[in-house]
Amino acid sequence: MVAPGVPGSHVMQVAFMVEDLEVACMDWVRTTGIGPFLTVPHVVLEEYSYCGRPASGLDFSVAIAQSGGVQIELIQQHCDNPSAYRYTVAKGQGGFHHLAIYTDDYDAVHARYAQQGFVTAVDGSFGGFRFSYIDTSATLGCMIELIEENPLQGEFFARIAGAAQGWDGSDPIRPGFPVTTQ
Repeated sequence: MVAPGVPGSHVMQVAFMVEDLEVACMDWVRTTGIGPFLTVPHVVLEEYSYCGRPASGLDFSVAIAQSGGVQIELIQQHCDNPSAYRYTVAKGQGGFHHLAIYTDDYDAVHARYAQQGFVTAVDGSFGGFRFSYIDTSATLGCMIELIEENPLQGEFFARIAGAAQGWDGSDPIRPGFPVTTQ
């Protein structure tokens, strides 16, 4: 039996774990021509739930580029704390990690995975929006990240897509948020 889709959700990102974010960005640029990558260094999650238990202090960096209608996300974890990233990709290794679903009906999509018996490896919130990593690895070979639709996140995603439009290959790694000087 095929489970029906949930309106308002779509796969919008493929994500990879890497050991060195800058090297990985440049490898992607050279190999595929995809870019530029917008970076967000040292994101720290103070509180999140890992396998149903409280966790804290997760430090990681991301770089995201747009390729057509799909984002390429590269993730480097800087600490040894438990995380969705190390749940399926061991320290010292890299590779495909997850597909992200951006949804305007987070509760319904989350419930659909739970009803199918999938375990949530991580639940949390960041910048006012909820996210979770659902362990679908036995079925799909990767995790599913659910991201709650949010105007701030939507704006960031639009900037990533805008940077890719007409990109001429210059400035392949850029800050993900405007840099201000005082």
